[in-house]
Amino acid sequence: MNTTSSTGPIHDGEILNDRLDDARVYEGVRTRRILSFCIDYLIVGLLMIVPAIVIGLLGVITLGLGWMLYGILFPVVALGYVWWTLGSPSQATVGMRMMNIRLERLDGGRVDGPLAVLHSVLFWAGNVILTPFILLATLFLDRKRAVHDLLLGTVVARTDR
Repeated sequence: MNTTSSTGPIHDGEILNDRLDDARVYEGVRTRRILSFCIDYLIVGLLMIVPAIVIGLLGVITLGLGWMLYGILFPVVALGYVWWTLGSPSQATVGMRMMNIRLERLDGGRVDGPLAVLHSVLFWAGNVILTPFILLATLFLDRKRAVHDLLLGTVVARTDR
């Protein structure tokens, strides 16, 4: 039964002061995050094609020196993608929008470019240290958050609930 009180909406007898307090917002988020990551990884791979060709030609012109740029190609393209998508007003990458999820700050603020990049960097740093075990944290932390979400005060929530 859903009703409304003076302090907020009531769902099954529980007063919800904020949309992020509703457990339904986190149903299926773990699976949706993994699928959106795969979609975004594919998009970043496609975005790297043109710069890779340019670097290849630059390497030929500079007798191989330009090929050193291949080492920074993925991080530059991926972080640029995260800055412009996750740091946008939609607060979601293309993959996240396809899965109806978005990154939200628990304090109600907006996710901007620097926070989006920091979120991504902490995710990759956590993967380097903990390998795929980083996903296990979502089984134990509140709101199905990952470690980097906990550190930054963010949460991934569904947009269709």
